[in-house]
Amino acid sequence: MTADTAREAGTTTAATPPWRPALAPVAHLRHDRVRGVDLLVVPERVVVLHGTAGEILRLCDGARDLDAIVAELAGRFPGAPVATEVPAFLDRLRREGWLR
Repeated sequence: MTADTAREAGTTTAATPPWRPALAPVAHLRHDRVRGVDLLVVPERVVVLHGTAGEILRLCDGARDLDAIVAELAGRFPGAPVATEVPAFLDRLRREGWLR
């Protein structure tokens, strides 16, 4: 596995530090109390987050690495496929430029 493919997969190699997801400076997480949903506010766009997406993003504080986020969510949601779905979700947000 090369450093680039490891980084894309959210894993690490000896030369690559672990990814510690954090919201990009252009992205802001908000809760809409009227609708009862979490929102990701980015330039010229508001993304309505469904299910546990807001909860996942609240863990992306730059202090936790991807493995710690997955472990935390696996504890909160036993039996859920967080080991595969969370890294894919976060990687998709990183490709959009909403996570760093």
